[in-house]
Amino acid sequence: MPARNYDIPELRRLDVAHHLPAQANYAEIQALGGSRIITRAEGSTIYDGDGNAILDGMAGLWCVNVGYGRDELVRTAAEQMQELPFYNTFFKTATPPTVMLAAKLAEKLGGKLQHVFFNASGSEANDTVMRLARYYWMLKGEPKRTIFISRRNAYHGSTMAGASLGGMAHMHPIGGLPIPGIEHVAQPYKFGEGFHEDEEAFGARVAQEIEDRIIKVGAENVAAFIGEVVQGAGGVIIPPKGYWKRVEAICKKYGILLVVDEVITGFGRLGEWFGFQHFGITPDLVPMAKGLSSGYLPISAVGVSSDIVQTLRDANGEFAHGYTYSGHPVAAAVALKNIEIIEREGLVERVKNDVGPYFAAALKRLESDPLVGEVRSLGLIGAVEIVAKKGTNERFTGKEGKAGPIVRDACIKNGLMVRGIRDSIVMCPPLIITHAEIDRMIDIIGRSLREVEPTLRALRAEDQGGLA
Repeated sequence: MPARNYDIPELRRLDVAHHLPAQANYAEIQALGGSRIITRAEGSTIYDGDGNAILDGMAGLWCVNVGYGRDELVRTAAEQMQELPFYNTFFKTATPPTVMLAAKLAEKLGGKLQHVFFNASGSEANDTVMRLARYYWMLKGEPKRTIFISRRNAYHGSTMAGASLGGMAHMHPIGGLPIPGIEHVAQPYKFGEGFHEDEEAFGARVAQEIEDRIIKVGAENVAAFIGEVVQGAGGVIIPPKGYWKRVEAICKKYGILLVVDEVITGFGRLGEWFGFQHFGITPDLVPMAKGLSSGYLPISAVGVSSDIVQTLRDANGEFAHGYTYSGHPVAAAVALKNIEIIEREGLVERVKNDVGPYFAAALKRLESDPLVGEVRSLGLIGAVEIVAKKGTNERFTGKEGKAGPIVRDACIKNGLMVRGIRDSIVMCPPLIITHAEIDRMIDIIGRSLREVEPTLRALRAEDQGGLA
């Protein structure tokens, strides 16, 4: 499709005048004269209104797994819109794409996860998880089981419930969060919080904190533990070996529901259909979104265990929860076609056996850089930790926060979209990315680190009172 001739200065003016972008500093947007306007995309590349081609190392926002420009998904949406553009799942009704998608997801989830509740976003999915878990325990005759245990620096959405479940402290002042009934424990972030510890010992320690908190608040009061398989927005925190098995055992020991957030990691990101399959655990509830439709339309889902559903059926009452767009037929049809593409092109296997290992090996080329403290990846998600002193986890300002965005801005200027999170840059490219594009990604990161090193060293000197 030919590029449209947009009036970019006018769009930037209108952006400042009327548009409030997500998770933004509006004073900064105004000072910049408006947001960067992305106008089109193809494969793994996005294009802005100024004519820049930018390799999308973030797959949009962790979501465009099959890449941009998939005509099949466009045609599927158009055909479904012509046949049935919308109907709801209230009033004892359903639509064909919604039912077929639920069956397909049950197939991919496997085991006891044979039921699916649909929403429009990952945040909504985690709201559903919270209400469903608490309702389940009420029906079981244990209404005091309302507490959710989550982790510091976790991300589970931006709604009141989602942001409360998340452990990002900077989000909590907005709206007076967290809401009651949520406990936050340590994250499995070895580089930042267990640098000198043995990996297995660190994993055991942070898992033990979960059990300690359960005991402290009383197991009879705990509904569930929730955690991202890999913490995405927290900085691609990959848990140490054995961590998830320990967490699963703790939940079983105290009869607590295990919720594994797959909003980012689902649909091939880690080289399995779902991340919990990589770690060999069996959750009770699985929120998912993003890769479900590769971001082409808003849709999310919650995989629900047969035990929970049987309890709801035995109660013979109404689960008074749902959204206008729960199981939207067009979004469901696109999600079905998206899964078909992933299956047909073997993208899950490609991540596991080809581009995932290639990505890991390419990242290692950055390990010798004087600014790099660690590189880590799993499948096609990774991070580069930026440090002030090689061989340590020391930060340029004595605390986390400054280096990541500085390196990110340099990467974008050099033609690569990455995310800067505190003192790391993170990557989550489309599953279709090529070896050549991975090489280009790593080269740009390396070049960008060299360009900003003087700026970072100046921060270090400032922190040390002018001493280099």
